[in-house]
Formats: sequence, structure tokens, C-alpha cells
Amino acid sequence: MAKTSHTTGLPVGTTRRLLTLLVVAGLGVDSYVHWHLAPGFDGVTGTASPHISQGDLFRVESALALIAILMVLLIRQRFAAIFVVLIAAGGVGAVLLYAYIDVGGFGPLPNMYEPIWYPEKTISAVAEAVAALAALGLVLMPPEPFRGGREDDGG
Repeated sequence: MAKTSHTTGLPVGTTRRLLTLLVVAGLGVDSYVHWHLAPGFDGVTGTASPHISQGDLFRVESALALIAILMVLLIRQRFAAIFVVLIAAGGVGAVLLYAYIDVGGFGPLPNMYEPIWYPEKTISAVAEAVAALAALGLVLMPPEPFRGGREDDGG
């Protein structure tokens, strides 16, 4: 009999696939939005050398989201889900921080304070939150059984 999740009542494999789908969808949206917005933020740069633009940081976020997608799909181990939690929750934390607190620029990093919520920013924040929560669910799930080698042939 298939093992079921005590929280959803679904088979563990189904729950894992659903959470993985939510992670991939959330990070995919996050990556697309950051890549799409990056050119518009290239002019926002830090004061110290080397000058890092907000557009550069958006491209880094986009790339990290894509790496996290590959990790959760290909590796399917707890540390991959932890990496996703860090990337997605870090993105949510950064957007909330810079939306509500004027941290200012420091060193090569630009002042990214932006208290206005526009559709792309909201969509990205929601997608990051969904990915972070789904990845946290993956972290908390029991590990997948090892399936290496031959199947038991009964003899």
C-alpha cells in the first residue's frame, strides 16, 4: 500500500510531485519576471567601484532561480529543496525589505528602495512565496526511498 501524507491524505509521491510542480512554476515565473525587468533597472547603480546595477542583480536572481529549478528536478534531495527555500525566501525577503524600508545603497550595491507595487513586482513576490513554501514542504517530507540497483525479484 502506498504511503500517504498525514497532512494532505495524498500518496507521498503525489504530494512530492505537486510540491515540485509548485516550486518549478514559482521559480519559473520569478526567473522570467526578473530577466524581463532587468534592462529597465540597469541605470540604478551603486556608488563604489565596481558599479553593480539593480539590473545585474535581477539577472543573478533569474539565473539562481533557473539553477534551483534544475536542482529540484534533477537532484531531488533535501539539500536541493533547502537551496530553493534560500533562493525563493531570499527573493521575497529582499522585495519586502526594499519595498518598506529605505536601506540605501552601500558600496557597489545600488539603493533599491521602491515603495510602489506594480504588477510584475507583485507577481514575482507571490511566485517566490509559493516556491519558498512548496520547497519548505519538500524539506519537511520524509526522504524518498533509495531506488538504486535491481528491483526485488522475490528470490
